[in-house]
Amino acid sequence: MQQRHTARRSASSAQRFLKKNVGIALAVTATAAVLVSAPSASAGTGHTYRGSVVSDIRTAATFDFAAGEIPENITANPDGSVTLSMLGSCAVCQRTHGPELMRISASGQRTVLVTGQVGEAISGNARGSDGTVYYALWAPGNADRNGVYKLRADGTPQRVAALPADSGPNGLAVDAAGRTLYIADSLKGTIWSVPVSGGSVTPWLTDPALAPVPTEALPIGANGLRFHNGALWISNFNKGTLLRIPVTTTGTGGPIRQVAGGLPNIDDLSFLTPRSDIVFAAQNGSSSNNGPDRVVVIYPNGTYKAVLTGADGLASPSATAVRGDRLYITDGGVPEPHEAKLQTARINFPALLAGAAH
Repeated sequence: MQQRHTARRSASSAQRFLKKNVGIALAVTATAAVLVSAPSASAGTGHTYRGSVVSDIRTAATFDFAAGEIPENITANPDGSVTLSMLGSCAVCQRTHGPELMRISASGQRTVLVTGQVGEAISGNARGSDGTVYYALWAPGNADRNGVYKLRADGTPQRVAALPADSGPNGLAVDAAGRTLYIADSLKGTIWSVPVSGGSVTPWLTDPALAPVPTEALPIGANGLRFHNGALWISNFNKGTLLRIPVTTTGTGGPIRQVAGGLPNIDDLSFLTPRSDIVFAAQNGSSSNNGPDRVVVIYPNGTYKAVLTGADGLASPSATAVRGDRLYITDGGVPEPHEAKLQTARINFPALLAGAAH
């Protein structure tokens, strides 16, 4: 894996909107605490409530789609920076650009942490409790490179999970203890597990609920993945479902529960706070022309509503992240004019609570 470190200043908009949000964390946590509950299996069809759940939608950073800067996944870091996965390969760039893992600081400075090879994709990324950065490298047909890597202290990559050549590593999650790394396989309907230090990869759970739909133009199953409140939460892109899988005391997977359905092309997701079961999820409809481009809020009882749409500038939204009252959205820019970007919005907690009350 070629490593490249570059730094360049971004537009002033990135400097304004990628500031670290402090001073509101306690208030946010207190507000969200009343929303914590076990999710039900009921699926919502969407409701309308007074007030916007999110507002002040802005473009924080723009990217060069033709050069392979196609944001796919995001992690919001405690220092106010964000870590972005860039897919690299696309039809427009004729597969001449490798994928990148990029960090954008709170001041807007960009640093490329890792560059992959042409034809590969860097999909999911995650941050361990100790600050270690993990990323999924999807290298089709190449068992020598396909898998999950971490960045050592000196910034060099190390593969910690070697996956079969025909697997599709996507979303990543680290358990609360910081010991186990989970990997969503979008092709095999499997969640893999491996110690964060590396070692033998285990098929933690394989189930039809995680599998892709082979007849879809873009057959992608298990996609976004988060470890949250003692369970793995995972989206199935083709089946439009959000699932919750409890992790038992022995470390195995419990019964799969469908939190919500009817969400075609649901991609990656994030939670309001570490204690709240309220989810913000991206629906990446324009990636396969199968559904809308939306960001939805999903409540613990399975109901949901759209909070952002194409009218807000969404263009193939693939992932969300939350820090304080700030919502981050990655847009891959698949449809013309290929507006690949990072957007931010402000979360309106009174409107969010009003929706949860219904």
